[in-house]
Amino acid sequence: MKAASLIRGSLELVTLPAPRPKAGQLLLDVKRCGICGSDLHARLHGDDLADTLQLCGYPRYMRSGQRVVMGHEIYGEVVGHGPWTSDRFKPGTPVVTVPLVRTGRQVDGIGLSADAPGGYADQVVVQESLTLRVPNGLHPDVAALTEPMAVAWHAVNRGQVTRKDTAVVLGCGPVGLAVIAVLKARGVAAVIASDYSAGRRALARSCGADTVVDPAVESPWQRASAGRGFMATMPDEYNAGIDAIEGMDRLPVPWWTTWRALDKVGATSPKRPVVFECVGVSGMLDGVMAAAPLHSRVVVVGVCMGSDTIRPSLAVNKELDLRFVVGYTPLEFRDTLHALADGTLDASHLVTGKVGLAGVAHAFTALADPDIHAKILIDPALESPDIMPN
Repeated sequence: MKAASLIRGSLELVTLPAPRPKAGQLLLDVKRCGICGSDLHARLHGDDLADTLQLCGYPRYMRSGQRVVMGHEIYGEVVGHGPWTSDRFKPGTPVVTVPLVRTGRQVDGIGLSADAPGGYADQVVVQESLTLRVPNGLHPDVAALTEPMAVAWHAVNRGQVTRKDTAVVLGCGPVGLAVIAVLKARGVAAVIASDYSAGRRALARSCGADTVVDPAVESPWQRASAGRGFMATMPDEYNAGIDAIEGMDRLPVPWWTTWRALDKVGATSPKRPVVFECVGVSGMLDGVMAAAPLHSRVVVVGVCMGSDTIRPSLAVNKELDLRFVVGYTPLEFRDTLHALADGTLDASHLVTGKVGLAGVAHAFTALADPDIHAKILIDPALESPDIMPN
């Protein structure tokens, strides 16, 4: 089979032996595979992340000296079965999959390890138990977005966002755009998106953002805070507390009795935005901590590949809630697929181009310019190395 292979930062089209599924595995013909932002980072910084994941107990993440077939955002059709598989996936069944594969008790990330070749290829091996049939004749371009949209689905779940919340999305690359789409699918009324790129800001509007800000011109924090009662400074909060006590002192009961009653109904909970940091560069998180209103809930979705420095005293004194996220659960993956299939989740604006295996290196270069492309899908059936606009 043909595949786009990475070694020492270089992508090249190669011919490899056709993969063979092992026990509990399926063989797919790849019909679409998305190029993920993590793939772009791993091309140049894989060793750094490999060192980190080794500390997490996974020593098999891709390293620069290994030849790796990347690609974990996979849509394909079943063409073969390994031993000890069921017959629920007939040949030709369109499927998506959680990109993990297991041999014995060893689990590897598909497309993220030399031991689990991914979807930048004609064929790929996947785990049957983690594979789902694509319902409702969902278009391949949209079905291939199940995996990245599930990342956003999980991030929004971790943010515990309600319809009444104000959500601030910093960074409108593919991850930020996916988060915006999920927030709007959940009915969140106020979504403020921020990005320096005019092209990304336009895509944020298409994905449903209610307010779109160029941070070089305007502060997303001012737009998010206007008229919403967020506390910008510590003295603001202290004055609010003193004002509350002085007001309750006019009542015929002690102020603490009234305060306790208000506590029980949630009336004293501070108003705050839910912030999704989707940039993932050094200095970004500390900047968010410095600028965000008091009590903000910050969900870190962007992956900073290098070392970074934050000031914990900022989070302490502002009582910020920091939540770091990765991946999704199998149920969230399934729910994302069905939300795409029934139309409650709209991801149609994310895909900006398609390319064949011969054009993967070209696609990586194009994705470095945020004003040109957001999400490029690989279609192994395309022969041209040129990127086709979607």
